[in-house]
Amino acid sequence: MKPVAIFQHDKIQRPGYLLSFLQQRGIPTRIIAPMEGDPIPHSAESFSGLIFLGSNGSVNDPLPWIARERLLMQDAVSRDVPILGHCFGGQLLSTALGGRVTRNATPCIGWSKLRVTPDSRHWFGGATEVNAFNWHYETFSIPPGAKRTLFGTHCLNKGFSMGKHLAFQCHLEVTEEIVRDWCAEGHLELETNPGAAVQAESQILFGLPQRVASLHKVAHSVYVQWMAGLPRPQTAHYCGGW
Repeated sequence: MKPVAIFQHDKIQRPGYLLSFLQQRGIPTRIIAPMEGDPIPHSAESFSGLIFLGSNGSVNDPLPWIARERLLMQDAVSRDVPILGHCFGGQLLSTALGGRVTRNATPCIGWSKLRVTPDSRHWFGGATEVNAFNWHYETFSIPPGAKRTLFGTHCLNKGFSMGKHLAFQCHLEVTEEIVRDWCAEGHLELETNPGAAVQAESQILFGLPQRVASLHKVAHSVYVQWMAGLPRPQTAHYCGGW
């Protein structure tokens, strides 16, 4: 089976539960870190799927590696190679499909309940609501031909699907360790961005093990559905003799 490429844009934006999920199921993976000089492939032909993680930057930044990733996404869509994007990755997928990324009305940092659209519940194991983790300032539009999957009070577009491709404005992949690391790294953001959709560090960390465990149940359903779209090698059949 061809590997699933995981694009990691910052050291602190790790694949977390998502990587563990794939490894436990024997799915080969390849981490590509553009910020560390890893070249971005020109074609998705060598991969069974593409995953794009978060970033401290914006998809609107005029950086060559962002433009190359967008072109790779478009190539993957043309080849029917499934794409999964979290936060920055979801925003980038929106722009690759003809959508736009703009400043959200308010920063969204912390835990929030998101509602699942009725025709998207199969992605989430039938759930009607998801308590997801967020850390973003911008938001994507739903691109032409795509369907909204999640929506929130302070950010309307929290997820979309288009065929095999999934984008999330929230983070389903975080672990307890990742959430704690982000709070430590971004403590000034939490102090200087008060707002209805920004939680204090104490609020983010309250009941963290239970919140993460609940999030991973939802993530499991999403990742199982997405993984079902990955191409599998055909089993060869041989003649037993003459």
